[in-house]
Amino acid sequence: MPITRRGLAAAGALLATGGRAWGAEPQHGGTLVGTWGGFEPQALFVPAGGGSSPELSSTKIIERLVNIAPDLTFRPALATAWSHSEDFRTHTVTLRQGVTWHDGKPFTAEDVVFSVMQYWRPITSPVALKRLVGAEAGPDNTVAVRFSEPTPEFLFLSLLAGQGGGVLPKHVYGTGEILTNPANNAPVGTGPWRFKTWARGSYIEYERNAAYWDAGHPFPDRLILRYFRDSGARAAAMEAGEVQIGVFNPLAAPDIKRLTRTGKFVSTTRGYENSLWQMTLEMNTRSPVFGRREVRQALWHAIDRSFIADTIFYGFAKPSRSLVNQNNTLFFTDDVPQYAFDPKKAEAMLDAAGLPRKAGGKRFTASLVAAGWFTENGKAGQYLKQVLEDVGVDVTLTVPDRPTSLKRIYTDYDYDLAISNNSNPAEPTPYTTQYLATDGIVKGGAFRNANGFSDPAMDRVIDAIATEPDVAKRTALVHQFQRMAMTEMAYAPLVDMDSVTVAAVGVTGYETAGNVLGDAWGGVGRGG
Repeated sequence: MPITRRGLAAAGALLATGGRAWGAEPQHGGTLVGTWGGFEPQALFVPAGGGSSPELSSTKIIERLVNIAPDLTFRPALATAWSHSEDFRTHTVTLRQGVTWHDGKPFTAEDVVFSVMQYWRPITSPVALKRLVGAEAGPDNTVAVRFSEPTPEFLFLSLLAGQGGGVLPKHVYGTGEILTNPANNAPVGTGPWRFKTWARGSYIEYERNAAYWDAGHPFPDRLILRYFRDSGARAAAMEAGEVQIGVFNPLAAPDIKRLTRTGKFVSTTRGYENSLWQMTLEMNTRSPVFGRREVRQALWHAIDRSFIADTIFYGFAKPSRSLVNQNNTLFFTDDVPQYAFDPKKAEAMLDAAGLPRKAGGKRFTASLVAAGWFTENGKAGQYLKQVLEDVGVDVTLTVPDRPTSLKRIYTDYDYDLAISNNSNPAEPTPYTTQYLATDGIVKGGAFRNANGFSDPAMDRVIDAIATEPDVAKRTALVHQFQRMAMTEMAYAPLVDMDSVTVAAVGVTGYETAGNVLGDAWGGVGRGG
């Protein structure tokens, strides 16, 4: 049945007509309409990652071996059990039996071996899996993954549960290029939802997988993800009952507060424990000016991060205290260098670095790119332009669209300063460490080391984090990495962003995952 505006409105008619809360228990049937605080994906499934847009759209279809809960423990998904050898060089997973792909083919150990060797290792996790020796199907529906050096259990399971850990069907992706496979726009998976329709520029429609291995799930018959050009349109659609759930800051902060005050909606930051967002500033160390640590440190004293958190984010953010988000309960430390807002100190440090004000009051020029995927980035760019010019830096600001931002920052390295964002899981390898690792420098690789920073001492610490199985020793190494990162300041955080879900009263099941945006939504539903 084609989707019309009337049909979308009908999905939320109960809320719109009376505001009556749906019951607490999810009911089977009907349509659930969701959205998120970003743009439509470039493809439904982007094998190399591609950011949060394709993560949202693909994870409803393509599943992982394990899932991670809000308390950062791991839960079975396509794997039912896991173990490791005494030396942590071999990790073995036991696979769920009786699972079928959406095209009816059986899910087998060969699909997992193919995904590990042909998808994860070369495409999604080359840094984390650079010590991978091989993966083999074993007896009793198991797969053994072997490494040349110890691989910590939390790191291994985080890879399985992470954005790059999706399991692909070998019979679909086993020939040709994974990156350009036509199935990327009509994915085949094992998840609770089957792909049905993509009306580009408007919505993606999924239908219930009646053969899903988790009996009774999902609850609705249809799931629709709608895309909007601006948050005001999302707010209007939610108020009209056309959309029942929005994830990752779907509305502007004032609208989140306004809608929750009506009593018809609830908002929560729970469900993002394994997707902790920061707004970051990176400095291109290839530049003769920004390649100098003392210059990078000086400029951080010119920035009032509390202003960004309180004014630009309306309080839905906190000044960052380290490159690991302060909500990371496992690895965060604030025993790192701090840079208090002190413009006079910034000026003194720039003078000491041999960069005095010249005629006209300018010290040097800098190009600032504010990545165009969040409106707050552009506002932060305007603020940084002002405060940096206050200390004598002549700033040229551009706020490109998403494709141009990706190209300028991660392919062309066409910037001196760049405002971007990261969504890092609790595990720092590779998604946090790769921004400062030498092997994170991959031209054209989005959300990796674009700043060009390379230091053997930093690389040694990062390598040790990836191979130290002792939990206490490994935590100490992550703390050391943070101290080094916050000394170098080539890539550092401005604010730790709050991630918020807004849902109509009675919608349930969205707080049970450590990353609601990348969850399969098999348990999300509405009450009766």
